[in-house]
Amino acid sequence: MKKHNFSAGPCILPQEVIQEASQAVLDFNNTGLSILEISHRSKDFVAVMEDARQLALELLGLEGKGYKALFLQGGASLEFLMVAYNLLEKKAAYLNTGTWSAKAIKEARLFGEVNVVASSEDKKFNFIPKGYMIPTDVDYFHCTSNNTIFGTQMKVFPSTPKPMVCDMSSDIFSRELDFSKFDLIYAGAQKNMGPAGTTLVIVKEDLLGKVTRQIPSMLDYKVHIEKDSMFNTPAVYPVYVSYLTLKWLKAQGGIKAIEEKNEKKAALLYSEIDINPLFKGYTATEDRSIMNATFNLTDESLKEDFETMLKEAGINGLNGHRSVGGYRASMYNALPLESVQVLVDVMSDLERKA
Repeated sequence: MKKHNFSAGPCILPQEVIQEASQAVLDFNNTGLSILEISHRSKDFVAVMEDARQLALELLGLEGKGYKALFLQGGASLEFLMVAYNLLEKKAAYLNTGTWSAKAIKEARLFGEVNVVASSEDKKFNFIPKGYMIPTDVDYFHCTSNNTIFGTQMKVFPSTPKPMVCDMSSDIFSRELDFSKFDLIYAGAQKNMGPAGTTLVIVKEDLLGKVTRQIPSMLDYKVHIEKDSMFNTPAVYPVYVSYLTLKWLKAQGGIKAIEEKNEKKAALLYSEIDINPLFKGYTATEDRSIMNATFNLTDESLKEDFETMLKEAGINGLNGHRSVGGYRASMYNALPLESVQVLVDVMSDLERKA
């Protein structure tokens, strides 16, 4: 039976990418060696790393604009720390829109004062705060573009004279933005790029070198730039799969083309949530994420029937995060519209049977 993978991460990848990556496990570039056992210093992999970094900048429209792309390790969780280590001299401004931004705030407080300019915590993060002011005496402003757990997404980003840092782990490469508004972007690969194990960092080079503290080599962005993401052994296979996914995205027509598909998927599912009396959305309508749709049953007595029907339809990974409950449909770039239609059909069938 065909599986419809709505997992929030690690998540669905394009079938073409999985097939090519699988072949590389057996024989990479006709070397007679597996991608899992080649040297990261080999000519074949160095080319992959260079091409992946260049392609990331190209897709984001940041080539020739003073940015560097890095593939690091430690996930977004390490970036919560690295951002502050490299940029926070005295004070930073943070927008608190969910679990991950709260974790970023916690790490930043190890290095200086954190001004939380706005928070939606009092409403269990079911909306994105608006109308807040960013102080002029901060080193940078940090936000999270998409919140996987609660299903909210920033549709508008503030204008700020201060550097803007954004955690785009769960929606990078999914929609067109003016990425040059951001001075540093980071994203764990396991949503729209590849398997867990590598993290993409896009950083404007002139942002660095301004804090007075000494930075350990492994946590210093300048060191990783100087070493072309090879300061330590990189996560070879996750970088390779991410490279294949970026190539796939370019072949699809880039971010503009994939955004159109993502909008169609989200519109299809949210329409069913809104018209079907057995379901209710978790988030404020204007802040709904096109990547992660969160919703609940209006009648919990139907839970067993609904989940049986989901299983019979081959739908996987729909359970909400343990801290929220309910359901979460993650519709990342590689998820086909067909899978969303299958889910909508199950929801509609439940209404007819109830």
